[in-house]
Amino acid sequence: MLFASLTFLLGFLPFVISGAFLTRRLFGLRACLGFLVLASLVFYGWHYPPYVLLLVGSVLANFLLALTIHREGRKLTLVIGVMLNLGLLGWFKYAGFFAEMLEAISGTSIGLAAIALPLGISFFTFQQIAYLVDIYQGKARPGDALQYAFFITFFPQLIAGPIVHHSQLIGQLSDKRFAAFRTEDVAAGALLFCIGLAKKVLIADTLAVGADTMFLTDSLGIPLSMAESWLGMLCYTFQIYFDFSGYTDMALGLGLMFGLVLPENFRSPYKSQSIIEFWRCWNMTLSAFLRDYLYFPLGGNRRGPIRRYANLWIVMLLGGLWHGAGMQFVMWGALHGLYLTVNHVWSRHLPGILPRGVGYALTFLAVVIAWVFFRADGIGQGLSVLGAMFGNHSADALALTIFADAPQLIVMVLFAAVLCFVAPNALQIVSGLREGPRQTVWYGLGGTLAAFALFNIYASGSYAFIYFQF
Repeated sequence: MLFASLTFLLGFLPFVISGAFLTRRLFGLRACLGFLVLASLVFYGWHYPPYVLLLVGSVLANFLLALTIHREGRKLTLVIGVMLNLGLLGWFKYAGFFAEMLEAISGTSIGLAAIALPLGISFFTFQQIAYLVDIYQGKARPGDALQYAFFITFFPQLIAGPIVHHSQLIGQLSDKRFAAFRTEDVAAGALLFCIGLAKKVLIADTLAVGADTMFLTDSLGIPLSMAESWLGMLCYTFQIYFDFSGYTDMALGLGLMFGLVLPENFRSPYKSQSIIEFWRCWNMTLSAFLRDYLYFPLGGNRRGPIRRYANLWIVMLLGGLWHGAGMQFVMWGALHGLYLTVNHVWSRHLPGILPRGVGYALTFLAVVIAWVFFRADGIGQGLSVLGAMFGNHSADALALTIFADAPQLIVMVLFAAVLCFVAPNALQIVSGLREGPRQTVWYGLGGTLAAFALFNIYASGSYAFIYFQF
């Protein structure tokens, strides 16, 4: 079920919020948890119910593995659990990809049928792997099955994160704020949700038209001008930011409505002065997972600079492949591996040489170039668009003929840039509202944004979130 849909906004959400508050008040915590688990399973299986069985099976298997690991403390059980999770993810997400590679190499058909990708499998798989490792390392203790089911299936973060650790959520369930209808929590959460909804529906979905038009034109073999390719890529650069950060704002806002604080996932990443800073601010929970459960176990930076850079490349290549089964995602990861290597070498040998403005500009340019492959259908299309961006395709460099509404797209790109580079982010706006006095102007703004977003959804619908495909 999409957050940006009338079904969710006018049906599911009001029912679940009121139901959670009532069950907590009338029947206690466990009844509330049970209600929210059932509601989350309905949310997950809304469009394809059979995959609810997959989710429930994964939750049950990992809970039993966690109990065994905690009781026996055997590393072999942890390895088996991690491999089972990765095997499940690999089958649904990468079986077709590797089958195509084998067919291309061998020249024979394997005949593997298309496999539908379960929504959110990358996120809830990583979340459960982290849980098993934390149990083995003694950082977490298994609670009861109902709490664990809630921890994994809680609908605001189920599909596209943030990746939540057991210790970040379970302790909050005993707090009096959980599902207790505190005005300050509901108001702050609603404001954060409305900001995220506006990001998605009013900005990201508008910019998606420009990005889709440019990439579709290239796929048809029509030469792009420099202006067309740059405008299309800037549309995508801001589309993916407002799409994913909008989802995260909505997830965190929903959590606040229930009195729960989910981990921050974005911290104005386009304001970063370096790629290192960018990865500390973009998809922060995934970056932390890759750091803690892959980079550090590989040795991190403890075994010399060469090993450090090799570990960075491994992490970024696998991080790219995590996003999608395609060589274009591997290329995206490789570019960021290269960027991070250059950044670390530069910081070590030539610190403080570049002016801050140059650092901001180079970082943003590097991110835009990498996004080309992230959005492209393959490496070939990525190279084609890059060629257009740097003047290889058309003599008329300033032509914008492929866009029916180029002036509006340019205005929207400029507006998005101002929001990214100058304006405070959503969490900065909402910060303190749970504890401080009411700020009517912000709540009025949130209500206005929600009204515009709802009208837009009613009139033309909304795109699926980009990260749903991962």
